[in-house]
Amino acid sequence: MAKITYIEHGGQEHVVEVANGMTVMEGARDNGIPGIEADCGGACACSTCHVYVDQAWADKLPEIDSMEEDMLDFAFEPKPGLSRLTCQLKVTDALDGLVVQMPEKQI
Repeated sequence: MAKITYIEHGGQEHVVEVANGMTVMEGARDNGIPGIEADCGGACACSTCHVYVDQAWADKLPEIDSMEEDMLDFAFEPKPGLSRLTCQLKVTDALDGLVVQMPEKQI
């Protein structure tokens, strides 16, 4: 189980516990966190679960794969090194304390 902080574009913070094995996207969806739409349901076929990972976590996450990188090309204002798709981030104890911020909008 990991505590993850989701920060809406306007600054509202939501701290939730997400079970290991779920994705960061599923944690947001299951807890009603606004700002992550997840239109494709986690298939890495859109960019509507795009977030900016807190700088302190950027190097602690698994490497981004080519499919996620391709989908980020469609995201709203991606930031190299910080933009990730939450459907591709599998929750483990190592993610306890993760902080992600939603962009202004999802496209």
